Amino acid sequence: MTLSFKVYAALLSYPTEDIRAAAPAFAGALDEEALLAPGDRTGVAQLIEELASQDLYELQARYVDLFDRSRALSLHLFEHVHGESRDRGQAMVDLKALYESHGLEITASELPDFLPLFLEYLSLRPLEEAKALLGETAHVLDALAERLGKRKSVYQAVLLDLARIAVRPAELEKSAVETPAEDPQTLEAIDQAWEEEQVRFGPDPSAGCPVAENMLTKMAVPPAAASDEGRRP
Repeated sequence: MTLSFKVYAALLSYPTEDIRAAAPAFAGALDEEALLAPGDRTGVAQLIEELASQDLYELQARYVDLFDRSRALSLHLFEHVHGESRDRGQAMVDLKALYESHGLEITASELPDFLPLFLEYLSLRPLEEAKALLGETAHVLDALAERLGKRKSVYQAVLLDLARIAVRPAELEKSAVETPAEDPQTLEAIDQAWEEEQVRFGPDPSAGCPVAENMLTKMAVPPAAASDEGRRP
């Protein structure tokens, strides 16, 4: 098990008393596994400190304002590929099957493409495999990091860490995330630009979702029943 991925999952989850209580141990877990050098994690150290020391209700309000009220910052990976199309539903089914085939059971209220849940799954896989699977989401990680940076959010550090850890497929290295031609200056404009230009994996957005397709090809996962919508707290 790679505890670092579980730490990153907790950092990107809705703040709770349990996360606050565990936060002082997060830095030690990251230091022990050293997926990144400590100097590359200065921003994450700040987030850990804030989670451990700041008022819980303020932390929760900040989280909701960022991740629950802006589609541009959604932590649901397939939101950035399929939006609300039917393709997203099938991708969810396939990803849920992937989790369950490796012993990760999720509740009816959890969406499989929620990034913290995906990180929990990665924590159960061999490290090199986990890095490669994370690499298949690299374009979304990059886009989220950029957008969080525009809002001067400390959460940007988590996405930057994950993007550095990821081992990117060659075909993703050759393509760029599609972003609006003009840089929006207001939060409303950023969200409007998101409506017009969704983040897409790979060179051909009509070709499906490499995150689900590549993982399922590697793992030979059978189809499974659809899951109910919800958000992992």
